[in-house]
Amino acid sequence: MIIRPNPQLLQLLRPSVPASSVSYQCVRQLHNRIPQRPVPQPTPFVPDVNTFLTVIGRKLSQHAAKIPTWEALFSLSSEQLRELGVEPARSRRYLLHWREKFRNGEYGVAGDAKHVKDGVAEVRIAEVPSKKTAGVAQLATATSSPGMRKVVVNVPQDVEVSEQVLRSGKPLQGLKVKGARTIVGPYVEAVSDNVARIAVREGLWEERRGHKVDGGERRKAEVRAKRRAAENKN
Repeated sequence: MIIRPNPQLLQLLRPSVPASSVSYQCVRQLHNRIPQRPVPQPTPFVPDVNTFLTVIGRKLSQHAAKIPTWEALFSLSSEQLRELGVEPARSRRYLLHWREKFRNGEYGVAGDAKHVKDGVAEVRIAEVPSKKTAGVAQLATATSSPGMRKVVVNVPQDVEVSEQVLRSGKPLQGLKVKGARTIVGPYVEAVSDNVARIAVREGLWEERRGHKVDGGERRKAEVRAKRRAAENKN
């Protein structure tokens, strides 16, 4: 395909032409031609707007009524979110950050669970073949069989699950096995040996904000200089 340059655009890009001659309307039209990324499908663990805003935390669930649909959640711009009353600006940036992560398939704990009932995902420990190089001698350990490793998989609730189904399950993100039969991870609720549950709750995936030390990055030098001056006086 041969791409022919636009004469009008070349004229606008000449150094002799002042920047003010590039009209706002032209820039806006070029911006609007950028294709918008597709809206991701809801997952069993995060099926709607309210659940999404709940798990990412920072009290964004209070704005759930302002975002009418799942499509709107993934298509509204920062300016549109501001007009809807999603404040402050750092909350909008945080929402857009998690929106892109979800669009890319980057979930928090249990976000990739397929079997979810009433916002609760049940998980169990399963033994699967180890990823270590074949042919290397692998001995049994106190916590696993030879050539096997333990992972945490999602299973349907209140259903008897065979060993074959457990082994074919996909390991869940954010969960691991400690010792012989303990499932560990954020907000994991143990049910019995080898079995645990994770429920949707406020801030389940929240990325905690750091706390300011000595006034934060911009004022740190000033605050510390004043402190040293006060110490020298004493």
